[in-house]
Amino acid sequence: MRIAVTGGPGQLVLSMGERAGAHGHVAIAVGPPALDLAAPDDEAIFAALAAVKPEAIVNAAAHTAVDRAESERALAFAINADGAGAVARAAARLGVPLVHVSTDYVFAGDKPSPYTEDDATGPTGVYGASKLAGEQAVLASGADAAILRTAWVYSPFGANFAKTMLRLTETRDELGVVADQSGCPTSALDLADAAIMVAANLAARPDVSLRGVFHATGSGEGTWADFAEAIFAASAEAGGPSARVKRITTADYPTPARRPANSRLDCGKLAAAHGVRLPQWRESCRAVVSRLISEDSFRA
Repeated sequence: MRIAVTGGPGQLVLSMGERAGAHGHVAIAVGPPALDLAAPDDEAIFAALAAVKPEAIVNAAAHTAVDRAESERALAFAINADGAGAVARAAARLGVPLVHVSTDYVFAGDKPSPYTEDDATGPTGVYGASKLAGEQAVLASGADAAILRTAWVYSPFGANFAKTMLRLTETRDELGVVADQSGCPTSALDLADAAIMVAANLAARPDVSLRGVFHATGSGEGTWADFAEAIFAASAEAGGPSARVKRITTADYPTPARRPANSRLDCGKLAAAHGVRLPQWRESCRAVVSRLISEDSFRA
């Protein structure tokens, strides 16, 4: 199956390119300048996607700079909402299934237990609001679509928490890391596997249960401080650098955009409908960090 993956060379696009072959598929990246969601135009986006003759589309394009989105509202909504809708309408015109990637930020983050797909949304910032608008645009487009909400994505590629933690060890012996926000760290490689399997299921089966909104994160949970400690443990095991973690509060690390206290997502629906469950996050963390150390690529 030929899978068009929208977006520039970010974590999920590169992970899709790496993982597609293992599933017997081909991933073709479609990004700027041919496909520019910063100024979405239905005809241009349709032409860019039609040119690669896809049998499925994964929309990985997004404005993901959470803090910057607070001062770039128009751009965030152009890419995450209007752009998502345009990609979905193109998928509908092409008659191919769409997997659209969304986020835990569509929730307020104040629920005491993991969020399910049936929980009320309530984003507290521009990024979450724009991604929720994107979900709504996809669902209204008439596309044959599944939406995958994910969280705390990291990988061997691009800028992410794991690489940042390892890079900071070059100048610091101790790092303050927030310990009062909980979530589910998610390897982009695992997310790519999930997106590919969901796309294949959509293409093969008309079941209504395969469509709609699903949660897709690494199995298990932890805090950012837990995540950092796991990164350093895996790095030390692989002969790489490490540092002590000082557990701090959200109030100790103010940011322009409010972070959800609870980013945990219940992924039972994805497992039941698609037979897809992402690996335990600590196992995936160990694999990604080992690769970053062996390739000496965490500084890039």
